[in-house]
This record gives sequence, structure tokens and C-alpha cells, in this order.
Amino acid sequence: MGMLSFLTGRTFPRGVHPPGLKESTRDQAIRRLPFAPRLVLPLAQHFGKPSRPVVKRHQEVVRGQVIAEADGFQSVPLHAPVTGVVEGIELMPTARGPKTEAILLRTLPGDSQAVRWSSPRDLSGLSREELIRAIQAAGLVGQGGAAFPTHLKYAVPEGHRVDTLVVNGCECEPYLTTDHRIMVEQAQEVLAGIRLALRAVGADQALIGVEDDKPDAIAALQAQIGPDDPIAVRKVKAKYPQGSEKMLIKALLKREVPSGGLPFQVGVVVNNAGTMAQLGRLLPLGEGLIERVITVAGPGVERPGNYRVPVGTPLRYLLEHVGFRGDDASHLILGGPMMGNTVSSLDVPVTKAVSGLVVLPQAQAGAVPEPIHPCIRCGRCVEACPVGLNPAELGRLAAKRRYETMQERFHLSDCFECGSCAYVCPANIPLVQYFRIAKALNRERLS
Repeated sequence: MGMLSFLTGRTFPRGVHPPGLKESTRDQAIRRLPFAPRLVLPLAQHFGKPSRPVVKRHQEVVRGQVIAEADGFQSVPLHAPVTGVVEGIELMPTARGPKTEAILLRTLPGDSQAVRWSSPRDLSGLSREELIRAIQAAGLVGQGGAAFPTHLKYAVPEGHRVDTLVVNGCECEPYLTTDHRIMVEQAQEVLAGIRLALRAVGADQALIGVEDDKPDAIAALQAQIGPDDPIAVRKVKAKYPQGSEKMLIKALLKREVPSGGLPFQVGVVVNNAGTMAQLGRLLPLGEGLIERVITVAGPGVERPGNYRVPVGTPLRYLLEHVGFRGDDASHLILGGPMMGNTVSSLDVPVTKAVSGLVVLPQAQAGAVPEPIHPCIRCGRCVEACPVGLNPAELGRLAAKRRYETMQERFHLSDCFECGSCAYVCPANIPLVQYFRIAKALNRERLS
């Protein structure tokens, strides 16, 4: 790894160091949230085609039952998170704004809410193809936020071979401690999932990257690794955005994913630690993904922590149970403050992709936006960009609406919108917003 890596820890060039703000949740055990009286279950909770409903209004369903099937290979099914009655299939608000079709499910309050729809199986004799189909049937998607169907990552295109499974246990976003607590409390399930993922993708080894500020997670994982396991825990430097898959691949393997490329092109598949825990628990039981752990934190809540929450739980209900301080109109962020999305409606539900909810009072979030000043060409954004772009030049091109030039000459598509450039910009230029607009207009032009 070289003398510099030995002294400073495995990492990547550049990046930033925002305050962690994890003290209120990192040492708290995961708690279960009560079931909401009504769930909102969008059919589009993942990358790819939305699920196709297989239930009707007034139909009773049991917890774990398939209520929407996968619509082709680039889709996953949706399972009932509670035993209840289907109230309808309607257009409902989403975190990103546009409404989308969702199944409305009313919870039966007198039911035990045990999982009643499962088919335990022996996985030892399954082929790679059968394992991949079983993963799809479980409705598994990435738990780190992107919600890419897990089985699609394992279906490596012909002509490529994956030799290494990288497990992302970094969680570098401020406030979020979901994966940290999962690695500490569910290390056995994480390792079980890794062993299944190695078989599904056909990789020779697995490397678990965990930041050096999580020694308890490192110890818990190492205690579950057997002498014959081709699995190792690798300590990496705590830095943002260390949890980005391209950055983690670079830190652990010194491999560079090509511009516009994907990890499988350098022989790697990346999964988040929470995804591995779901895989290790659900597949042997033959169950579907119906709940997930999310961090709820920030000055706007009285009882911050990590909560196990049924998918489809409205944010309004979640906030009621964590002591929402609603006297000050609050700033709600799904995910972390660096890459998360703000939400304007409390009727938006928790989906498979939601890793956290950060609640900031408007005074702290900036009720009155700071003025934007002209770029002073200080170069801080260039020094911070983890993929080596020139955010200042991209910002100037965006102001001139030269979106094609941004893509063709300055590799706009390599930007994964981590926000490092905007975080360090003394002129308060909203660079990430500029880049998102440019990408959207370029996609529209090419469609």
C-alpha cells in the first residue's frame, strides 16, 4: 500500500472532513418502531421498472406476502410489511416531488404481526443462477441509498469476471450510524450475507472496508470470520466520501473504475453492509424485504436513534414517535445532509432506499439562504473533488448553459454529487444543484 497508506490509513486522494455529528446515535442499540396504522408502499422503490401490483382494493394480506411482483429482470417484488387490508392503489407524493403509484395498506391492529409468508430453504445446493433468482424474489435492493436491485449487481455481463466483493461499511455521511449499528449488532448476519454474495457473484474474496473511527464494528466483524473464509476486514481512513464505491475500490484495491464505467469492469462488485445483513437473514428464511434500519437524528428530535421501521411508514408517524420538535418549521432530509434529499411533505413514506432522516431546525439549516458570490478562483473545490474534476469550470459552464461542453470536455457524468465542492466553496455557489440540472437537461436532449 506504500508508506503513506501505512501511516495515514487506506484512503483516496482529496475529499473533505465535515463534522461527524454521530454521538447521539452511534452507541444506542437498534429499537423497533411500532407499526403505523396505515402504510404507503410506492411501486417504484428501486432502480429499474416499478413492481406490478397483484392485489386489489379491500383484499386482506398477511405480513410478508407478495403484493406486487417483479415486472421483468430489472425489477423486484414488493412484500406486505404488515398484516392488513388494501385500501387502494393511488398516486401519492414522493421525496423527489412527482407523485407515483402506491399501494395503501391499513394495518390490522389486533394481529400479532408475525411474518406469515415465507418458505425456508436449504441454500447450499443452489447454483449461481438459482441464488440470483432467490435474491430477486426477496425484493432486495441496495440499503445504502441508491436502491439498485441486488440481483442485478450479481448478474455480471458476459466477458467480465468479478474476483472481489467489496463490502461498504464506511458510512461517512454526518449523523448516519445505521450501518455502524448493524455491523455491531448483526455481524453474524452480515457475514452470512457476504458468503452468499460471494457464491452469487462468483468472486474469490471479500474485503470489508470500515472506517477507523468504528473499532467496535471492526472487532464484531472479525470475530465472525472463520479461518477458511476468504473474507477480510480492512480499516480505511475516516473521510468523506470514503463510502462512495469508486473511492472505496481505490482505497482497498488501488483499482481505478474508468470514466463512465462501472465496478464490474475492474473485477469488483460493491455492496453496503446493511444489504449483506438483509441478504444473510432473509434468504435462508425465504422471506422478503419488509423493514429496514434507519437513523433518525438531528437537533429537531428528542429521541434520536436507530430504528427498525416497516417499509411504507409515513414520516409523520415516525416523527411522532421520536419526539419531533415541530414548534420551529423544520428542515427534513432523507439520507444524510451531504447527499440526501429534502422533503416538503410529512406524508412521504420510508422506502427501501431510506437510510436516515435528519431533522434540522430552520435556523440551523439556513432559513434565509446565504448570498451567492462570484467565483474567486481559489481552487478549493478542485482540491476537494474526489474524482478529480474541475467543479469551478463546470460551474462557469453551467452559468452559460453550455451543458454539452460540461459532459463532452469536462466529464460531468463522473460527478456523483457528493457535495464536497459546495461544502468548501467560500462563495456559497450551489455547484451540485447546477450539475444536477445540467445532467437532467443532457439526458432529456439524448432521449
